[in-house]
Amino acid sequence: MRGDGDGWVFDPDGVRHWGVHGAAGLLLRAPLADGAIGVLLQHRAWWSHQGGTWALPGGARDSHESAIDTAVREADEEAGIGGAELRVVAAMVTHQSASGWTYTTVIAEVDEPVRTVANGESTELRWVREDEVDALPLHPAFEQSWPLLRERIDSLDPRS
Repeated sequence: MRGDGDGWVFDPDGVRHWGVHGAAGLLLRAPLADGAIGVLLQHRAWWSHQGGTWALPGGARDSHESAIDTAVREADEEAGIGGAELRVVAAMVTHQSASGWTYTTVIAEVDEPVRTVANGESTELRWVREDEVDALPLHPAFEQSWPLLRERIDSLDPRS
């Protein structure tokens, strides 16, 4: 379903960002069988912006949505994850462009890795140990924000 947020925003230097009203994504965390914490990553379809890279399920924010609503909706659309299954623990703007466009990363938790169902925007969905995320070819914006997200996670996580 197409929302009123679908579309490109262009910075003065020509860099484009998806989401007329900004965008948001879900950083979903769960304990793995080996005791490590995993995050759900999406291998982006080749045809998408920065396709072939790994990032978070996410997308354009509609005018009536909060960043949290957007991240939960996009995770449901792209990974089949319902909002009732997760607990939102934080949200932070991880990118702001010259045009004022923002990307908000919503951090949430589940008690165990949930079943996922990829849509056409993904070639794969995978639970990845937090300490192995940066070994993957990451979407450039996610790669840039990952160290800040790790700091935020560490400040929230009593297991640290």
